[in-house]
Amino acid sequence: MTDTNGDDPDGHRASDGHRTSGDHRSQRDPTEHREPEGPRDHEFSTGQGFGEPEGFDLDPPELEVDPDRVDPVDSRALADLLDDSQLSAGDVDADELIDVGLSYVAINRFEQATETFERAARFADEERAEQEAWANKGAAHARLEEYDAAIGAYREALRIDEGSEHAATAETNLAYALWEAGRSEQALEHAERAVEIDPRFGEGWYNRGFFLLERGLAEDALRAFDNALRLGFRNAEILSEKAVALEQVGEDDRAEEVAAEADRLREETERELVDDRQRTRNA
Repeated sequence: MTDTNGDDPDGHRASDGHRTSGDHRSQRDPTEHREPEGPRDHEFSTGQGFGEPEGFDLDPPELEVDPDRVDPVDSRALADLLDDSQLSAGDVDADELIDVGLSYVAINRFEQATETFERAARFADEERAEQEAWANKGAAHARLEEYDAAIGAYREALRIDEGSEHAATAETNLAYALWEAGRSEQALEHAERAVEIDPRFGEGWYNRGFFLLERGLAEDALRAFDNALRLGFRNAEILSEKAVALEQVGEDDRAEEVAAEADRLREETERELVDDRQRTRNA
């Protein structure tokens, strides 16, 4: 199964235009910037000096950057670190905060990402941005395997608007978190709701097929997998699951063909990753 918020390290925009914080690829074994350099401490005289030097700091403490929390070369993180008590919703661009959260996810700082997305939701003055922030917060919690927190965040996103452009993504991600939390029956309900909201959501069809197959409904799962493939959602995982479903309905020859295709695609993907890393090192 996939959670649209997967192993996509750079935080991507999903097919519905939703910026997500990664795409958790959970298969049968379920296995997203730069900040200005923080102000240097003021060097006081080595002689008598001042009695209380903190009063002479060059920058107020709310602007200090902790390099252990953020990449200290991205100016956007300043808004993330400001004292919330000094800000109003009009002072903060929620979309910018969402981008900061996605940058945290990209460098695997998921705890900081959850905090940033929560701030974005709090300061958002539009439901669209608030919902997007909650959905991404759920994805970041899922990356930390904090599935109860992820479930809560996804439910909050859906409470805002169950029919928005982000709702299908939130539903399928909620299904993933529920499944990881051992609530597979509820997971199937939300996976089905995702494709009801957006029938052209290929990833949602794959997840629906995954849950149907888990319940032994191989024929229904095959139809869901075929829908996903027709919509362009194609990777080694969906082909592997389809091969299992074919085997369960007695189509052994076809199952072997699809399994072999999955293996080839997996090898191609691994080679591409190795090549990309090599190009990055040589750059």
